[in-house]
Amino acid sequence: MREPGKEGGGWWNALKNGGVPSAIASVLGTHSAQQIAFLRSLTKGKRRPETLHVPLRELETAVFDLETTGFLYKQGDEILSFGAVKTDGERVELENTFYTLTRSSCPIPPEITALTGITQEMVEQASPLVESLHGFMSFVDDRVLVAHGSAHDKSFLDTALWRTSKVRLSHRVLDTMMIAQKLDHDDRIASLDDWLGIYGIPVANRHHALEDAKMTAFLWLALVDRLRERGVHTLGDLYIFLSQT
Repeated sequence: MREPGKEGGGWWNALKNGGVPSAIASVLGTHSAQQIAFLRSLTKGKRRPETLHVPLRELETAVFDLETTGFLYKQGDEILSFGAVKTDGERVELENTFYTLTRSSCPIPPEITALTGITQEMVEQASPLVESLHGFMSFVDDRVLVAHGSAHDKSFLDTALWRTSKVRLSHRVLDTMMIAQKLDHDDRIASLDDWLGIYGIPVANRHHALEDAKMTAFLWLALVDRLRERGVHTLGDLYIFLSQT
């Protein structure tokens, strides 16, 4: 049995090094093979030590959210849409956003359509997963990622990257829910709606990936202000703060 991540031997090694062998291109199509090669190159080396010394007020992030068919990625649930917005230090770059639907191979439950407004017909006409991932990863580039309840989104993103390109997400990922709970010593409050209310951030068009990402971005900046009051100034300080009991 091959070791995980070694499928095809030289095929994946070549992709990892940025090449697109003709054998892969003939099976996947040159365009898809190039997208996979790009994804493999982009997920390498995103945890640069020098990032730890960057002040949070200067940290460039990509705040993101995913809509999915359910919560059980290990049982076949898949991503339906990607949304992301960049922050530049203390500003949400509302002019600098990303949104796309992506094709799903499993049926969308009626309750998910009711919640998100995403229908089966919409995703059947959407881009293949590898193209959506290519667009998303190109947008976020090497920025620190931020999400609310990030375990869910990170697991789905990690699964999608492995499924399409045999790579794992290597970006730093910060969780606004975890930070907010740590600041207020209250792990009973979890939902994005509740934390938005606590910080006085208007709630609109929930469960749309891009709109949720925008609201999470404003929450992130509010948390940065609170963290500064607690003497947490850099990304390294934040990791230390979160690790304290």
